[in-house]
Amino acid sequence: MAGWNIANIPDQSGRTAIVTGASSGLGVEVADALARKGATVVLAVRDEAKGERARARILAATPGAHVSVSRVDLADLASIRAFAAREGERPAIDLLINNAGLGMQPERATSADGYERQFATNHLGPFALTGLLLPALLRARAPRVVAVASIAHRGGKIDFADLQGATRYSGGKAYNQSKLSNILFALELDRRARAAGTHLVSVVAHPGVSATGFIDATQMGALQTKVANFMVGILGQDAAAGAAPILYAATMPGVVGGQYWGPDGLLELRGQPAPAKISSQGRDRAVAARLWSESERLTGVSYGALDAAAAA
Repeated sequence: MAGWNIANIPDQSGRTAIVTGASSGLGVEVADALARKGATVVLAVRDEAKGERARARILAATPGAHVSVSRVDLADLASIRAFAAREGERPAIDLLINNAGLGMQPERATSADGYERQFATNHLGPFALTGLLLPALLRARAPRVVAVASIAHRGGKIDFADLQGATRYSGGKAYNQSKLSNILFALELDRRARAAGTHLVSVVAHPGVSATGFIDATQMGALQTKVANFMVGILGQDAAAGAAPILYAATMPGVVGGQYWGPDGLLELRGQPAPAKISSQGRDRAVAARLWSESERLTGVSYGALDAAAAA
């Protein structure tokens, strides 16, 4: 979309948005843009001190903006349930942006619930959070759920025999699998929401290659980190530009469920928001349905609100 920027975002007054991972990088850029447009924004963060600094930055740019900080650790199902119990009491949630993520950890680590940490943070956490907030989302007039995926999903494969990387761990493989899971979940959610006759829109977006500080959090070696950041500087774009496809998917009229948005430049590395390419693995409905069932089992979260909507 040539020339698109946040000035093109429709007025968001009266809408409530939850943005996970909103203390830095893409998350704070997305939250800031939504607040500028009048939305009530919840910064869903693991580190409350960092969240308060992000809130102060947003308020400095937009005095009087409606912005709050609420703690959630997406690698801890108890934390997710506590967050959903608080925030799910709102009259409605219009927008949920599942942005928080963990990338390419060189050593296998586990979540509070014993799951591989990247899979837990990047997929199981958002799956559980969305399911628990679904009743509040369905109370909104035009709710959207946006999953933030990655071009790395194209190298992903769902290894049902070793979802947790317990037998053979690779940080890159685990990350790619988690990002593919984001797409499979988002598209399956859209199909199920449609089948239930709801007005929920589930879409996916990716930021291309963006300078967000994400690489610094991967725990790669110092030299690898330096080289990776150098390449991002050459091939990528800044965090504000990376947030554009996410904001487009979240706010623009004409966006429909099941779409995937990313930058329109070479290899989708940078550029203006445009329809992006989903790998054949990401379009596999059988794998998506199996992953959904496995995610319900692992998290203990079911999407009963969709069953209730279908029965109504």
